[in-house]
Order: sequence, then C-alpha cells, then structure tokens
Amino acid sequence: MPRHPPQLSDVTPSLFDAAPVAPARLPSYLRDHRKRLRERFMAAGGEALPDYELLELVLFRAIPRQDVKPLARRLLDTFGDFNRVLAAPPSRIAGVEGAGPAVAVELKLVAAAAQRMARAKVLDRPVLSGWEALLDYCHTAMAHLDCEQFRVLYLDRKNVLIADEAQAEGTVDHVPVYPREVVKRALELGASALILVHNHPSGDPTPSEADITVTRRVEAAGQALGLTLHDHLIIGKSAEISLRAEGYL
Repeated sequence: MPRHPPQLSDVTPSLFDAAPVAPARLPSYLRDHRKRLRERFMAAGGEALPDYELLELVLFRAIPRQDVKPLARRLLDTFGDFNRVLAAPPSRIAGVEGAGPAVAVELKLVAAAAQRMARAKVLDRPVLSGWEALLDYCHTAMAHLDCEQFRVLYLDRKNVLIADEAQAEGTVDHVPVYPREVVKRALELGASALILVHNHPSGDPTPSEADITVTRRVEAAGQALGLTLHDHLIIGKSAEISLRAEGYL
C-alpha cells in the first residue's frame, strides 16, 4: 500500500522552531552603575564628571548591554581626551577595539550637536561685537582636530557672518591655502570682509612664517577687490593667537 505523508503531529520539531530567546538583561551591578552615573550627571552637570565617565554616558546608547568603561578608557588612551575623541575621524574611532560604526556615529552626533550650538551664537550676528562667542565656536570646531584645517568666515557690510566654510585640510603641520580661491568665493557670496581661521594640532598657536606670508597674500588679494581682512586666528588646544593683535595685519 502507498505510504501517506506524515501528519503534522508526526514531524519532529526543528531547532529553529524554538521560541525566541529574550535578549539578556544588563547585570544588576551595571544597571546600578549606569543609573548612578546618570543621576550624578543630572544633579551636577558634565563638569563634575571626569572624561571617562562623560564618555561612558555617551557610549551607553551605542552599546546598551555591555560594560563600556574599558572602551571609554581605550578611546581616551588612543586620542588623548574627551574633546579629541569627539573630533577624531569616524574611521579611526570605529577602528578602536570594541567600538565599531555605531560608536563612531554616536560620538560624531555629539560633536555635531556641540558645533551647531556654538555656531548658532555667531551666525547671522555681528561678529566683531560678539568676539568671545566667535572664539568659542572656533575652539569647538577646530581646536581638537588631528590635522590642520583652514576656514574662512565671510562677513557682509555690517560684519554679520553670512558663511563659514572649510577651504582646505592638510597634514599635522601644513594646509594648502590659495588666496585667489578665498577671494573668488568671497565675491560669489557677496561678502565685504573676511576672517581667516586655522588650527595647530600641536596645540601651540604660535604663527609660522608660512602663516604670516599667506595672511599677507590674502590681504593683498582682497584689497585689490575692496575686501577687508579683519583678522587671521590661529587656534591651539587651549588658546588662540590673533595675527592682527600681534601686529602682522
């Protein structure tokens, strides 16, 4: 007699038919640690926390079910401090053991938020009357980069900031600057004045001979077209130098 196909009750359950396993909960000691850290942050603010604890708070979202303290320590050992971790290139962040793309995204999101908040204090406002806010923005955006970046702040006739553009990036101690391109962009934007800004990754904002030379070339190119160069700021890790204040303009 022909065999009938087995009924469903005759089939041996597959391993893949098992009920899904609920994700492991965070151990109680880690839950308590995270809770205490969040409470301390909300009660006293970020200034009350050392770099590694502030970094832990950021990492909680990217890595919800692990102890992130070892990773926070590795990131600080690799890049130096909290600000330099945030400023590091995503590829370098992701390459740190235990990090990966999710951590890089979370850290760059915090960095972008900080820059946007600082930029909002200077954009569409008279720059020369809000100089401290401008310096704060420049430090937030550039002081902790690991390579030189050259930016130009374009101002209108009332010295209101109308554009802030990174013109070039270079190495740890050099960035190419083309005065003709700086002036050309100013004309495209309808700008009347400029402020040059670049960082020194070494942390020392002392101007080099090349810094002074390019400043004077941009000034000369701008004067020929009626553009005013207000200043060239060199941003170090914890201080800045104004080439106008130093007598180079």
